[in-house]
Amino acid sequence: MEEAWEYSAVMRLVVITCLALFLWTEDATAADRHAGYYYPEPKNIETYRARARVLSKSSRANRLAFINGLTAGLLKRPYPPQISIFAKGLDAQKMIIVSNFAGKLDTIYRARALFATMTAVARKSPIFKQFNVETILTFFDLAKMLGFKQITISDGDTFSHQVLLR
Repeated sequence: MEEAWEYSAVMRLVVITCLALFLWTEDATAADRHAGYYYPEPKNIETYRARARVLSKSSRANRLAFINGLTAGLLKRPYPPQISIFAKGLDAQKMIIVSNFAGKLDTIYRARALFATMTAVARKSPIFKQFNVETILTFFDLAKMLGFKQITISDGDTFSHQVLLR
């Protein structure tokens, strides 16, 4: 009886370990499955330590609504959108920004300039004003508050840069 219990416990441990390895491998693969499809493999990956926490009401639906709002704003302009912004991943936690025109967003400096512009816009948002943080937090902090885990920006050709939000 004791041998059967030991065998059963060992088998459970083997199954749990295999399942954990499978899930870990799936997660690691899924982490970069968009590279090569929406953007080239990022050569630059940085980690941003957010000064804000994920909001308790953050959800996939809220992230998609945020992206849809940004896209609607871009489409209202009298000229074609310079960039496309979308959310990907099982829980829409990956924001992807891709230039729609050659020669744009093709350096780290242009990517950072766009992020700085997005910070200026974010600082005018009601949520930043509500918490009185419009002079402290950045666009990355807003993305973190919404539950995004990474932002990838690309020229849609050879350059991409990824920011991991922690």
